[in-house]
Amino acid sequence: MLPAQARLRRRPEFTAVVRSGRRAGRPTMVLHYLPERPVTAAPGTAGEPSGPRAGFVVGKTVGNSVVRHRVTRRLRAVVLGELHRLPAEADLVVRARPEAAAASSAELRRDLATGLDRVLGVRAGTS
Repeated sequence: MLPAQARLRRRPEFTAVVRSGRRAGRPTMVLHYLPERPVTAAPGTAGEPSGPRAGFVVGKTVGNSVVRHRVTRRLRAVVLGELHRLPAEADLVVRARPEAAAASSAELRRDLATGLDRVLGVRAGTS
């Protein structure tokens, strides 16, 4: 489970990442990556970076409620394993495609790792 401080929660946070960030499409997901989060004067934030954050968008095209929640849980688990690769100020939005519903966890993990390589600018073979 992702800790609360590692999750995007508000719509403006998601919007900033999707509109301003880099994008990498994979068969089961689309990654939106913003290397440095914008400074916001949100109430309750002290302004210090708490580490990278991730948010998930799993729409109705993925499946019914049960399927969407299952996909979200699986995506959270694979992102937790890769979150250490992101800088402390980074935000990541993972948008699930309908193919994610039938994908195995290994496929989701592979697509996430490949997508992160693309948005982080890592060359193939240098992991």
